[in-house]
Amino acid sequence: MTLVLSACGHAHGGVPVLRDFHYELPDGLTLLLGPEGAGKSTLLGIAASELTPDSGTVALDGEPAGSHSYRRAVGWMPDGVMPMTGLTAREFVAYVGWLKGMRRGKAWQAAGRALERVRLTEYAGSRTSRLAPDGLALLGSATGLVHGARVLLLDEPTAGLHLHHREVFQDVLRELVDEGDLRVLLATADPATLPALATDGAADTVDTVTVLDTDQDESAPLYSGTAEDFLSRAPEGTARGRAPAAALAAVLGSGRGSGRDSERGSERGSERGDAGPDGVQGSGADGAEGTAR
Repeated sequence: MTLVLSACGHAHGGVPVLRDFHYELPDGLTLLLGPEGAGKSTLLGIAASELTPDSGTVALDGEPAGSHSYRRAVGWMPDGVMPMTGLTAREFVAYVGWLKGMRRGKAWQAAGRALERVRLTEYAGSRTSRLAPDGLALLGSATGLVHGARVLLLDEPTAGLHLHHREVFQDVLRELVDEGDLRVLLATADPATLPALATDGAADTVDTVTVLDTDQDESAPLYSGTAEDFLSRAPEGTARGRAPAAALAAVLGSGRGSGRDSERGSERGSERGDAGPDGVQGSGADGAEGTAR
């Protein structure tokens, strides 16, 4: 299974944010990091068929973005899941399945299975308006799975959640990936989103770390590599708990040190979530060490 963005271009407000952008989603769970304005939401929006690139192509195993089969295979959880007044958790998930083209009966059955996969079965009959923030985050994941998605795109899914709830969420994601043919791309500005990244078990939870920045070209991510290689970028002697943030700062610093397109990157950075990424893409998809500019 291969999700590929090829030579994609995208502009926001007349300002180019992607130019000739190439990206192939690695296997497993990928953590997409970068500051606000680095283009993370833009990348996810294009991959989810919610944004149409001005140029280039997006395809999953040859199926073009926007096609019925593509949209059925790609699940998307945008930043913030809003409850629907009057609907239970199962009704909410089934409704999303129906919107994806499923028959009502099949959507209802699939909703039950999706809730079970994200550990929300006991809340299936609860009104979505009564779910706690962590429950809504898991509910969002269920909506991405109900239609049999093979790719799950998550934009800041754990924003505002306490540590325990972030730990539960990351465990659920890891279980979903380990169950079978599912790739996950989770975008966030906070490397603490997945607490395991700050522990010795980082490599067991996160397969690939990809970094975007505002101050770079647009043809590829600034960095992409294994969790272990990413954490090794932190300065020697950094405490394990601080390693993710320190590593991100080091990677971003190395990219900004190149001085390329700094003026344009600063201009794009003023547009939250719509700046374009680039750099030298590593071989994280193959489990090898990553590379950064």
